[in-house]
Amino acid sequence: MDRRESIRTLIIGTVASGAVISGCVTEVKENNTTSVQAETGTYGRTPQEQVRDKKLAGEQFFNKEELATIAILCDIIVPADDISVAATQAGVPEFIEFIVKDMPYHQLPLRGGLMWLDHESNKRFGKIFSAIAPNQRIEIIDAIAYPEKAVPEMSQGVKFFELMRDLTMTGFYTSKEGFDALGYVGNRPNVWDGVPEEELQRLGMAYEPEWLKKCIDQSTRETLATWDEAGKFIELNINLHARFVGKLTTTRSLIKEHLIVSALIISYSRIFKVETLELVGYFNKLIIS
Repeated sequence: MDRRESIRTLIIGTVASGAVISGCVTEVKENNTTSVQAETGTYGRTPQEQVRDKKLAGEQFFNKEELATIAILCDIIVPADDISVAATQAGVPEFIEFIVKDMPYHQLPLRGGLMWLDHESNKRFGKIFSAIAPNQRIEIIDAIAYPEKAVPEMSQGVKFFELMRDLTMTGFYTSKEGFDALGYVGNRPNVWDGVPEEELQRLGMAYEPEWLKKCIDQSTRETLATWDEAGKFIELNINLHARFVGKLTTTRSLIKEHLIVSALIISYSRIFKVETLELVGYFNKLIIS
């Protein structure tokens, strides 16, 4: 059952499109929220959601034997390899335990499927699924993991394994371990090095070396802006901007200066985390004066 590379490709496409396997959007969000909420009391949950999260976290649906079988199935679907840790190491069985409480319509199919699995295992090997050898487990799984090859009498097992696979993949690839396996880092800010040189030349403008050295310094791009008690932006950093605006080298009209300033406003709002509208007002005052 070495299908990790094809599964990984599928999940990358799923993450990129914003979709989640089997439409499990709610359960993924709720699962992450519950674990964080129970420990920290944060994550932006409403009071009603906090009460519900605490209630679900305090309940238990699967018994110890059922959870043991779920853990085995999860690690068959996502085993530890050179790409990632196993599903159990990413907390997938706990995720599935939460899902059946958050979305109760999963309870009967999963519990019924676990019963079917033990029945099939007893019929073949005289023991429940969790007690048989690894190669015997794979024999049963191979009979239900490929719908197009499965015989009709395996239809219940096929449906059960499809649901288990969907929940396992959703739980794993929405965990930190799953993100690491995909190489997915989420949204990250890009680097802006000022107006492109060709555009400056086209407009007949130029940055002064002193300004470039002090204001387009990517080592300080994460520096937060500071504010006074009245909530106004402190001009500790903005004075560099004022000096730049006053020293723009130009032979063109004021309109072209406004073009550069507009670009600066967008850039500074990102670099110094200042509201764009506040910067617009600030630069307008500089230009008018």
